[in-house]
Amino acid sequence: MDKKLLEIQQEVKTLTEKLIELKKEMTKVIVGQEETIEHLLITFLAGGHALLEGVPGLAKTLMIRTLAETIDLDFKRIQFTPDLMPSDIIGTEIIEEDQTTGKKFFEFKKGPIFSNIILADEINRTPPKTQAALLEAMQEFEVTYSGKTYALDRPFFILATQNPIEQSGTFPLPEAQQDRFLLYIKIGYPTASEENNILKKTTGIAKEKVNRVLSGKEILRLQELVREIPISDDLIDKVSKVVRATRPDSTANDYVKEWVSWGAGPRAGQAMILTAKARALQAGRLAVTLDDLKHVAYPVLRHRILLNFRAEAEGLNADNVTQHLLEAIL
Repeated sequence: MDKKLLEIQQEVKTLTEKLIELKKEMTKVIVGQEETIEHLLITFLAGGHALLEGVPGLAKTLMIRTLAETIDLDFKRIQFTPDLMPSDIIGTEIIEEDQTTGKKFFEFKKGPIFSNIILADEINRTPPKTQAALLEAMQEFEVTYSGKTYALDRPFFILATQNPIEQSGTFPLPEAQQDRFLLYIKIGYPTASEENNILKKTTGIAKEKVNRVLSGKEILRLQELVREIPISDDLIDKVSKVVRATRPDSTANDYVKEWVSWGAGPRAGQAMILTAKARALQAGRLAVTLDDLKHVAYPVLRHRILLNFRAEAEGLNADNVTQHLLEAIL
């Protein structure tokens, strides 16, 4: 076997063992939610951002904070409120004075966006103007202020949360901004045994300490390895067919034509392939399988398929469309 391939296999083995250790550290604090944790790690490995949705009390914020504690990176939490301004996120210029010459000048003071991991808590509680302040950072990994561009440190992740209820006083994310999120992760209620365990762990005096497992350099290397994972042309063709089939104006699928208003763009196909590669690497495999694509299709397409009013009246959602297309195409 090629020496370089052996070295890569050994590197993958070492790093995936650290990912297993990272999950164990998180389970010290988080009970259950294995799939959510897996999806968060997929987001990190693919170098994207994630939107988490769940009712209050499901530990969305705690989960992200705990994940940040297991990685040796800077972490900032931004609480989104109706009066939050873009400058509260990006930063602003203030007047400084040179103590030697007495001359005054403007200096840019960086905001909390200049960190590695950003928790955007309850992102749908702030107006669109402030939500839009994240767009450039999410896509270009840089921030522009007063005509000057400031690069963000890498790795850089935005993990946003929102509640599906209490819609009064909220501002739903525009489709353009939702598309910037690699995955849209929905968090469900715990099982009966998990809930009993949660009650035991959170009502006593003992507090678990989470250890750091991965460094920023290792995260960047994992992101490089993800892109090196091979995927067959046949699977790429299947991804393309699924994404194109979500578009009612160009598909022959009657189900999509009846219930879908807008379908997914090319970014959805890119996201499916990258996250499938990340899932394969997380499992220690050096090839993407059909099961990887099926697994990531739901959180990838969930926020990229817009249903019409009739579908919403019938209680259908984007996951129903995704399931139909996966069964028809894959």
